[in-house]
Amino acid sequence: MTLPPGPEGHPADPSGTSAGAAGSAEGATGTAGTAGAAAQVLRRVFGYESFRSGQREIIEHVVDGGDALVLMPTGGGKSLCYQIPALVRPGTGIVVSPLIALMQDQVDALRALGVRAGFLNSSQDLDQRRTVEAAFLAGELDLLYLAPERLRVEATLRLLDRGRISLFAIDEAHCVAQWGHDFRPDYLMLSMLHERWPSVPRVALTATATPETHKEITTRLGLADAYHHVADFDRPNIQYRIVPKKEPKAQLLHLLRTEHPGDAGIVYCLSRASVEKIAEFLAGQGIPALPYHAGLDNRVRAENQARFLREDGIVMVATIAFGMGIDKPDVRFVAHLDLPKSVEGYYQETGRAGRDGLRSTAWLAYGLQDVVQQRRLIDASPGDAAHRRRLGTHLDAMLALCETVECRRVGLLAYFGQRGTAACGNCDTCLEPPQSWDGTVAAQKLLSAVLRLDRERHQRFGAGHVIDILLGRSTPKVTQHRHETLTVFGVGEDLRELDWRGVVRQLLAQGLLAVQGEHGTLALTEASADVLRGTRTVALRREPERVARSSARAGGDAASAGAGRARRTASVDLPAQAAPVFEKLRAWRGATAKEQGVPAYVIFHDATLREIATQLPTSLADLATISGVGENKLAKYGEQLLDVLAGSAEPPEPD
Repeated sequence: MTLPPGPEGHPADPSGTSAGAAGSAEGATGTAGTAGAAAQVLRRVFGYESFRSGQREIIEHVVDGGDALVLMPTGGGKSLCYQIPALVRPGTGIVVSPLIALMQDQVDALRALGVRAGFLNSSQDLDQRRTVEAAFLAGELDLLYLAPERLRVEATLRLLDRGRISLFAIDEAHCVAQWGHDFRPDYLMLSMLHERWPSVPRVALTATATPETHKEITTRLGLADAYHHVADFDRPNIQYRIVPKKEPKAQLLHLLRTEHPGDAGIVYCLSRASVEKIAEFLAGQGIPALPYHAGLDNRVRAENQARFLREDGIVMVATIAFGMGIDKPDVRFVAHLDLPKSVEGYYQETGRAGRDGLRSTAWLAYGLQDVVQQRRLIDASPGDAAHRRRLGTHLDAMLALCETVECRRVGLLAYFGQRGTAACGNCDTCLEPPQSWDGTVAAQKLLSAVLRLDRERHQRFGAGHVIDILLGRSTPKVTQHRHETLTVFGVGEDLRELDWRGVVRQLLAQGLLAVQGEHGTLALTEASADVLRGTRTVALRREPERVARSSARAGGDAASAGAGRARRTASVDLPAQAAPVFEKLRAWRGATAKEQGVPAYVIFHDATLREIATQLPTSLADLATISGVGENKLAKYGEQLLDVLAGSAEPPEPD
């Protein structure tokens, strides 16, 4: 039995037995002793028999007092790489995390495992902070979570000086890198940890890092001599799909109703207004959807996040302000209705799906207007020219991923320096290989139109106007500017408007066309000249023939949606006889979680319930062999689980 992919939190309960697990290990010395102590904690506290790839080496190195830098995908088990050393080493592990809104859930999850955990942040009152501080000073905490800004407060530093620290864990370490996608200035001061506490080991962890970001983290945190672990970034259970954006609301609704009825998921939108509209639209179609963005009232935002974490089947429609550190393991899909700004951001956001290792979908609807909008945002962004070039580089890589005719996963992994992988067979370009065509002549026609418009009027026009000219449409704007007299008027009637929009989009992606100004007008680039001269050929991806269904055809009515939600894809791949047992276990878990006021995954992950439903253990000893059932959870929930299973047993057939 190996450790399955699961949420990184695997988080803990002051009344539990983690102190015993840690205490028994403190006297162990040498590699054999370290390995035995770590394996014992893995089994007793977390309920797993063996480590996943790379975890053992990282954990043993940190337990022995060494620093480590861990680059591991979401759901790959990063948190165990500091949680287990904190339980084995004497003292309290200090976890530096930017996720203030999630600290309570992280601590609740750890306490459910019997780990003595606490946090200090601005959400607490004075008495709550004093209680946690006293527990730390008394040696009664295994893990203490802090926001990075608290380390700017001298009182916090003095508090840490007075306690015994087993290690520092710097979570979401990519936040230190200005090259990365989520830079946070507070992280720049974390190099002081080693200066103030030189004998305390540090482990920095992140789920996304290009070679450039990896290098910057190393430099800024002083980890050149640390143990570096770069894991396989592949998430084979996630199916990556990128589709042309036509009717995005209808396309999204079709995805949810046909592939993910009743599933929890996240829908990302670029603007707050879009978030509100999409959430309202889905709710009107009978899908339980909630909005999340920085403009919402803090109370509403917190309530919506809590519902998403604690209830089954909630769809969160959000800006990218939502999601970092979300440990919910049963998110079955992540959908993007706007183009992400970078491959790093896209990878991290899609990685919030399928943390339990079960089949999940990463779906992106992408169109020409997305490219125009992102280019406009870059031109208007604050910062110097180097900063805008960096943003442009990120966007170019994202566009290349969208327009590739090769395996999406191969391109995604190559971006993170993982090259030489074979085609995955589980992305849209593998399952339905796109056709490519020689688009050189079409590119020349379009670039010629842009060139002539610039020469004729000393002004530029957007993609829609250029396409109208190529298709020979005498629109009011075309007539106003007498553009029907241009030699390129009507030369593009051999292609559909959909095809021409694809040509524009792909020329932008290839750097053969540019977007300028606040109105998103088209302009030539230096590379355009080679195409116009005929010295460069242009290969383009053919636009698919499929047309998005209308909202009515895609969705049906709310009643049919309600019926569809009963067919939960969480039960996919379960033996037929196990599916109803799994649903009863989920119902028990939901009621238990509601009673305790914690997310359902804190009780047990779907993967654990699936194994229970399949194996049908009949005793506590049998339950103890299930992945994810540690000593604390066995004692707390074992009898209840057996009662649920007994109630699910088939009655004996009559003689």
